[in-house]
Amino acid sequence: MNLSNLKPAKGSVSKRKRIGRGEGSGRGGTSTRGHKGAQSRSGYSRKPGFEGGQMPLQRRLPKFGFKNVNRVEYKAINLSTLQILHEKTGIVDIDVNVLCNAGLVSKDDLVKILGNGELKVKLNVTAHGFSQKAKEAIEAKEGKIAVIE
Repeated sequence: MNLSNLKPAKGSVSKRKRIGRGEGSGRGGTSTRGHKGAQSRSGYSRKPGFEGGQMPLQRRLPKFGFKNVNRVEYKAINLSTLQILHEKTGIVDIDVNVLCNAGLVSKDDLVKILGNGELKVKLNVTAHGFSQKAKEAIEAKEGKIAVIE
């Protein structure tokens, strides 16, 4: 077997319809487009969501909800995650760059430290936000908190 005798599987390749090549072809005349109407004309393209004149889905369904343009989206990091990070790397001064290098956040994320989990070591944490429970837990271990403005 070599490249010169390769063929597609039987029945997998069919000839294309040659449309508009005279009456004898069986697909002449209106060229399978029917008589008159938008779809029979050249240059016709159906709009996205068009349902043949039926009221489209996006107009049948009611509007609801809103998007708050002033919302500030934080990436949440728990105390348990900081504890694991310290155990793996031994880092005591944790900031956004350290979290980014560890693959926990991306460089553009705003980071908020949350109080889920237990902290067993003294850590100096720098982030964009802290929950009340996280502040208490870090300060209970005599760690330092710095908020990025």
